[in-house]
Amino acid sequence: MSNYDASNIQILEGLEAVRKRPGMYIGSTGSRGLHHLVWEIVDNSIDEALGGYATDIKLELLKGEIIRVTDDGRGIPVDLHPKTKRPAVETILTSLHSGGKFDGKSYKVSGGLHGVGASVVNALSEWFLVEIHRDDKAYEQRYERGIPVTDVTVIGESTHTGTIVTFKADHLVFTETTVYEYEILRNRIQQLAFLNKGIKITISDQRGDTPVENTYHYEGGIVEYVQFLNTGKGKVNQEIIYIEREVEGITLEIAMQYNDSYATNLYSFTNNIPTHEGGMHEDGYKLALTRILNKYGTDSNMLKKDDSFLGEDTREGLTAIISVKHPNPQFEGQTKTKLGNPEVRGITSQVFGEGFERYLMENPADAKAITEKCLMASRARIAAKKAREATRRKSPLDALGFASKLADCRSKDPVISEIYIVEGDSAGGSAKQGRESEYQAILPLRGKVLNVEKARLDKILSNKEILSLIQALGTGIGDEFDAEKARYHKVVIMTDADIDGAHIRTLLLTFFFRYMKPLIDLGYVFIAQPPLYKVQSGKKVEYVYSDDQLQRLLSELGGRPTIQRYKGLGEMNPEQLWETTMDPENRTLLQVSLKDAMDADQVFSMLMGEEVEPRKQFIQENAIYANNIDA
Repeated sequence: MSNYDASNIQILEGLEAVRKRPGMYIGSTGSRGLHHLVWEIVDNSIDEALGGYATDIKLELLKGEIIRVTDDGRGIPVDLHPKTKRPAVETILTSLHSGGKFDGKSYKVSGGLHGVGASVVNALSEWFLVEIHRDDKAYEQRYERGIPVTDVTVIGESTHTGTIVTFKADHLVFTETTVYEYEILRNRIQQLAFLNKGIKITISDQRGDTPVENTYHYEGGIVEYVQFLNTGKGKVNQEIIYIEREVEGITLEIAMQYNDSYATNLYSFTNNIPTHEGGMHEDGYKLALTRILNKYGTDSNMLKKDDSFLGEDTREGLTAIISVKHPNPQFEGQTKTKLGNPEVRGITSQVFGEGFERYLMENPADAKAITEKCLMASRARIAAKKAREATRRKSPLDALGFASKLADCRSKDPVISEIYIVEGDSAGGSAKQGRESEYQAILPLRGKVLNVEKARLDKILSNKEILSLIQALGTGIGDEFDAEKARYHKVVIMTDADIDGAHIRTLLLTFFFRYMKPLIDLGYVFIAQPPLYKVQSGKKVEYVYSDDQLQRLLSELGGRPTIQRYKGLGEMNPEQLWETTMDPENRTLLQVSLKDAMDADQVFSMLMGEEVEPRKQFIQENAIYANNIDA
């Protein structure tokens, strides 16, 4: 045995721990962690604005993947820290868990995902430059990989206050990528502007030949957020309901509006951090929403005696934003995005309940429209209950005609099992013959799948194709979805490489997004990539997956090869389908992922919903990018 004594115990000083285990502090060293660096700095500026010290924040992407964040706040203190005997800014940038957010005085509330802030960004940057304007002077200090390489020096006089942070992420840490995605940053910047009314935030991208810039400034805050999310949807209550109050140092803001869709879009935040897993603020809101609507329905005689709304009835077609600013938030859940402070539930329930009840009494027309929306949802739920029973499949023989549709795999292990959802019986036949039946199941669908964006659950559950799909996957849908019951961990959409195939794929993705979203979140949904062409030159056969690839191949081959264009999967024999599209050794699968659920919701509503005008505008703006359109 090797010796194990005190000399083996390593003490990591200062920021060494961060560079040693960066994932512990920023989640990952991939794209997500890279973008997280930006938020740690932006959040500091937002906190200045929340305290009433800043109104203008600017995020710039400079050439060379350099980030610069500017605010007009108070400027980080530069005087000597009593404990470290170094300038306060240096202490903040070189020590974990240091800063002005722990005494409860300098900042009332603060964002940031882990509370580690600028020091971690400094540690994981190739270089980091801070410029501070305060006390009529401009100061500057430079760091390399977390170590100060200059002292805090006066670089001139100043007529304003604020902080400018410029940094370049360290390629030795972020080995996967150091390239920022503008859309990811723009989305979050817009969200922060919505959540913090009155603050002006500008984002600009100066990396390309033509700079891109977006400025966001919402005096209406989350009221404008709900308005934005409901764009293109028919409104049930014309006025957006808004409630704001501070109780025991906790500020609560709620904005909500019903639309004529069937989906629920409820988004909650704590200190600007999205709480994807919900928590006490969401619980309190949902309890009060159901309680008040039941009371109003009974008092107005719109609800029959002994009838009552369930929570799901009161949330159909609802768009709501719940924003809590808490001086000491406690997060829990698998991804630390669930608010756990128990006092928040009671405060939210009481504050929202009182405000919502007052709104219903003062706005009888909107109150009636909302209650009627809930009544329709309630009737549809009762009708769907019977249809839903058919989706709880124990074996393929439980539903008449279902067993003949699904060609199941022999494996009962969902981790290795795959299901191919195939367009049409012809392709289904080829897929059944060409597959590896040990772990690949085939479910052929006939015709176009129902557009679930325009249908209620009872109608959806009476559709044979959708019913077959739900039964095959075994998870249940909506509120009853259970990922543990998933029979396959790869759900592959395999449609023809034409317009009809693309439409069926979109219809299926709409269904998964609206009723089985955790399948996408877990990374279980894939899109198969069948070849567009078969190119034969002599005895040599190659399959080509794009027009660009075809042109490159033809220039390499020379001569006059035979080219076959595949219009549909049914044109391939089983061996070809296996070799090109289903064999794990050769196939290309595209994994479906969600970067932003709000964005996805708007896209699905716009493309698949009732409103024609937004879809028409989208087509006009994007037609130039379309290719492979069938003649």
